Amino acid sequence: MHNWFRLLALFSTLGAALPAAPKPSVERLHDIIATLSSDEFEGRSPGTAGEEKTVAYLNNAFVTMGLEPGNPDGSYLQDVGLVGIRSTTELNFTAGDTTLAPTLVNDYIAISKRVTAQISGKASEVVFLGYGVQAPEFDWDDFKGIDVRGKTIVVLVNDPPVPDLANPAILDEAMFNGRAMTYYGRYDYKYETASRLGAAACLIVHETGPAGYPFAVLTGSLGRENFALDTSDGNADRVGFEGWITRDFAEQLFAAGGHDFAALKAAAARPDFQPVPLGSTLDFSVANTNRHIASQNVIGLLPGRDASLRDEYVIYTAHWDHMGIDPRLTGDQVFNGAMDNASGTAVMLEVAQLFADLPADQRPRRSILFLAVTAEERGLLGSLYYAQNPLYPLPQTVANLNKDGANIYAPTRDIEIVGSGATTIEAVAAEIAAADGQFLLADSQPEKGFYYRSDHFSFAKVGVPAFYAKAGRLAIGQPEDFIDQKRAEYTAKHYHKVSDEISDAWNFDAIAQDVDFLFQLGRTIADADDRPEWLDGSEFKAVREASLQSR
Repeated sequence: MHNWFRLLALFSTLGAALPAAPKPSVERLHDIIATLSSDEFEGRSPGTAGEEKTVAYLNNAFVTMGLEPGNPDGSYLQDVGLVGIRSTTELNFTAGDTTLAPTLVNDYIAISKRVTAQISGKASEVVFLGYGVQAPEFDWDDFKGIDVRGKTIVVLVNDPPVPDLANPAILDEAMFNGRAMTYYGRYDYKYETASRLGAAACLIVHETGPAGYPFAVLTGSLGRENFALDTSDGNADRVGFEGWITRDFAEQLFAAGGHDFAALKAAAARPDFQPVPLGSTLDFSVANTNRHIASQNVIGLLPGRDASLRDEYVIYTAHWDHMGIDPRLTGDQVFNGAMDNASGTAVMLEVAQLFADLPADQRPRRSILFLAVTAEERGLLGSLYYAQNPLYPLPQTVANLNKDGANIYAPTRDIEIVGSGATTIEAVAAEIAAADGQFLLADSQPEKGFYYRSDHFSFAKVGVPAFYAKAGRLAIGQPEDFIDQKRAEYTAKHYHKVSDEISDAWNFDAIAQDVDFLFQLGRTIADADDRPEWLDGSEFKAVREASLQSR
């Protein structure tokens, strides 16, 4: 019998076998969010007094609940070394007798994440590599064996858009999940591939439609201080120069070497695409200013009751950090991050409280970890560090359940699954939702790749089945478009702005609904005989299988 059917069967028996679960406290949820998002916590930026207060608050919360220290060293903390990097860049292309010198912000934005003061490259051959994808499960390789060591690779944003042969107006669902983005479409993947293959530089061609955001978003973020993990080799194996160029500049660059951008972009959507030297070279230089930051993840442990399963773990995650203080602003300077992610942290803490309140004989068979991670806003760095330096073996970590932003609008009849169709966790989630009168909604914007943009993704990359749910779209007792309108309003007015503050308009019954669902989901997985799995077609299935074989 497939594992998800066994999980469903187990869940159906749990309802009869276990007493009613404890219920979330809306008062506690309000107090946690109000505290973490107060001006006193200074926007919770890593490496600041705001971090010190946040970490102390979370540490005390786990102690007060009676959770055991989550770090085997006897503490509730995991040290995470970060480095802040400000890059100043210069570059120019040479194509025959033509020199192209793109303008910073207008034509390009670039950085280096190598922790060194100077990085440079001279006369690096420029090669167009389509979408920069190597995906054996789709029999797709844009590199075709070309040696890119020392070269500059130019690639397109997103996955290859492969048309359906039966209906060319739509995308082939069998190739890169159709319109849903896979990890191959993320810029992280393209830079990681360039690094692995030894390229000197990697530039992605930005187009607003496929990217889902204007070029100004990139210049606004990459133009500030960027963060990386503070590694022993200073990220020496990272591609030395990484950035974006506008489509307009890409057209100029391609034309300077005698190529038509639109024609090569169309060719890149076919599996027989061949790499194209663009007839140009790149000179670049980067001057970095670096600072080292000592940050921390905070972790609590609820040991499982079953001696045979106690060394297996379900791990809840939520990021505690936000964007700190910007002294350049007039008036309010504190990015309080109430929704993002004081609310998600509160949900995780309340879930932990419900588990801690269970009588000993009703606690789950497997152990539960509660991990509040740092530096999500800086590139998922706290969760990435844990995934690279796990405190408990990854093959024995059976699932990750992540919360990034609670439903603050209204209780809903549905629950939207970001990155739906990936794991057997969804089958269990569907049964739990149904018991509460809800149903699961598939990812409504799969082309935007939200699954790759929060902390669960760090676990997915190392093979741990990872699950991320957000607010549904059908509010109880409200117009059908109520949630959609509220989400759009939040994104336009409050996302990553100082106005992301707790409000009397928030609906704490909706947040409690989030807590109840995630508590029941984790409890069911932790009690099941079998583990969750990646479904066929997931890019993480092979990673998990290899991890389990290595145990």
